[in-house]
Amino acid sequence: MTDRPSAADLGRAIASGETDPVRLTRDMLDAIEAHPLKDRIFARTTPERAMAEAEAAAERARLKLRRHPLDGVPISWKDLYDTAGVATEAGSALLKGRVPAQDAEVLRTATLNGLVCLGKTHMSELAFSGLGLNPSTATSPCVNDPDAVAGGSSSGAAASVAFGLAAAGIGSDTGGSVRLPACWNDLVGLKTTTGRLSLKGVVPLIVSFDTVGPLCRTVEDAALVLSALEGSPAPDLRGDTSLKGRRFAALQTVVMDDLDDAPARAYAQALDRIREAGAEIVPLDFPEIEGPNKDSAMLYTVEAWATWGAEIDARPDLMFQPIRERFESGKSHSGPDFEAAWQRLRAVRETWARATAGFDGVLMPTAPNLPEKAATLMELGETYVKANLRTLRNTRIGNLLGGAIVTLPAGLPSCGISVMAPPMAEHRVLRLAKGVETALAG
Repeated sequence: MTDRPSAADLGRAIASGETDPVRLTRDMLDAIEAHPLKDRIFARTTPERAMAEAEAAAERARLKLRRHPLDGVPISWKDLYDTAGVATEAGSALLKGRVPAQDAEVLRTATLNGLVCLGKTHMSELAFSGLGLNPSTATSPCVNDPDAVAGGSSSGAAASVAFGLAAAGIGSDTGGSVRLPACWNDLVGLKTTTGRLSLKGVVPLIVSFDTVGPLCRTVEDAALVLSALEGSPAPDLRGDTSLKGRRFAALQTVVMDDLDDAPARAYAQALDRIREAGAEIVPLDFPEIEGPNKDSAMLYTVEAWATWGAEIDARPDLMFQPIRERFESGKSHSGPDFEAAWQRLRAVRETWARATAGFDGVLMPTAPNLPEKAATLMELGETYVKANLRTLRNTRIGNLLGGAIVTLPAGLPSCGISVMAPPMAEHRVLRLAKGVETALAG
């Protein structure tokens, strides 16, 4: 993947006249059509829309009226972002044939900024799995092992970028759904703060935790895509992103338990590189997270069932059984218990803010494990359930605590390191991640 140009590089080539957006988009669409795994990555492409947008971008480039550094760059969209006149089915037979009349607000903003929509990518059913296994539609491949799952729920978004079929992919993250597939496919993924980017026109899972975020080749790409989705200036990553004098907390509680060998080694080596770059790393125990971590099943499933219960009850046989059962578990909790769990979580978020106030950012391994073979996970029951919960364990903590988080490749295949900052500190965490990216490349 390293020999493929970044989205930012493509944008610069368009600006200089070296690259024509029309040819770039046509080449990308042709590559998708020719790829042997395309049907496991893209749910559907939007060639007419893409070419029209590319032609408009080419005209703006000719007139020196480009709207954004990524104007004319082709990207993919997870199949839960509404696309006007094009099916948006969120990886579920429950939504088969659903065709929205309007674009999602973030897609509309990105289009106004000149990004080209290549099409819609496969995902976990209704976004409720960290694995990316979806026998209802398609299971996207991992770039390091096409027989293994790509991570979820933004599985096709990751695969589209990792296999060179999109310059960036737009996913969503409720419990790790941007960061896990980014990690397992050796990409950069940005989990934004809940509420930072509009969810209007995004098929919901758990609105209290749902976030919009990009999967990219570089931190610079993530910063630029964020600005295009938001319609705001990108953080300046050209200045001082040195780690010298930076102070990081390395979270110990939960996230360091029972790591597979490769993620453990990659994370330790990444910490060494960060120290060599001049940063201080302080181990941080935070036992308070264990309560919300135990509450997370209730916090997630109650709201998920409230959103989807009627649809699922009407046609339960259309769903992949383990995901349906996860939704159905939300019925077993009472309203007072759910509200008490939220009160506990809000208190822990305040404690976390105080505990981390003296640090520039917090570090942790992105995932404790490596992707498993899809065939293994199809052995329903405990195999799937345990793998899913373990996979989501580390990333879900970031959603519970509400921060802005970037995952980066940690040096071994399908291994990642995450950098976390406070809520709404996306520009800060992107600058820190740029410094980490530079240190790890050194």
